[in-house]
Amino acid sequence: MTEYLRPEMSKGLREVSVLGLAHVGDAVFELMVRTWLCTSGTTTAKNLHSGAVSYVSAKAQSEAFQRIKPLLTEHEFDVYKRGRNAYINSVPRSSSHKEYHAATGLEALFGHLYLSGNVERLSELFEYVIDRPQGDESQQPEQD
Repeated sequence: MTEYLRPEMSKGLREVSVLGLAHVGDAVFELMVRTWLCTSGTTTAKNLHSGAVSYVSAKAQSEAFQRIKPLLTEHEFDVYKRGRNAYINSVPRSSSHKEYHAATGLEALFGHLYLSGNVERLSELFEYVIDRPQGDESQQPEQD
């Protein structure tokens, strides 16, 4: 039986398209956000949804990248740049080209870390994404 939550790559990650990495990374990032919201005490559907949206938008992911950028290894930054520089057909109206490309880079990085089985590093970087400045209650999950 294949274990899809702990995949074993049958081919090298360099052979996975960067948009494939971003596709997986988008889902991994959102699952991590949703898990964090649930384990942080957010219980109503409305608060879970609005909390998730506040982290998974292109603008929020672009800002998340800025938080983790100083922590990245050279290899991780290269993966990010491959994702950021990928050709994208269209950009949603809710974000700028720059934000959307940065978000795609972040998603590619998360996809790469997940598919390589490096969940410890993934969790470490995610901790910096959700760590908000002291006193910034507007970004914390709402308690029900």
